Amino acid sequence: MNTDKKIFIASDHAGFELKNNLKDYLESLTFNIEDLGNSEFDPNDDYPDFVTLAAKKVAENPDSFGIVIGGSGQGEAMVANKIKNVRAAVVYDEYSARMSKTDNDANVASLGARTINLEKAKELIKIWLETPFSNEEHHKRRVEKINNL
Repeated sequence: MNTDKKIFIASDHAGFELKNNLKDYLESLTFNIEDLGNSEFDPNDDYPDFVTLAAKKVAENPDSFGIVIGGSGQGEAMVANKIKNVRAAVVYDEYSARMSKTDNDANVASLGARTINLEKAKELIKIWLETPFSNEEHHKRRVEKINNL
């Protein structure tokens, strides 16, 4: 696995515990992780505040990845996708982990802490990080269209 790439990680209260455990796992694999919050559990926090920070960092650092975590991962992906050149995908099983990278060159994975446990999250993120973009012409064309919206 290429551990040279930086990973920006963020969550709200619903994803706080999963974020911290997943961050420890990724650091054990020698990934360079930057935690963009929340830094302490706050049941009243709002995921857009932290997800936006991570998505902007990914957009500013094209060779990086982002992982955002909330209750379902749905709202987090919606927020991340508001940032130009961010392609966030909700990752919930092995197929979504692979295809979001192979076909869509997703640079942000969005996880739902209320839908998957830590072991599943580790498995899916490992698949997601290891899966390369296909670089097939029709996929490159589609990613370019996404980036130009």
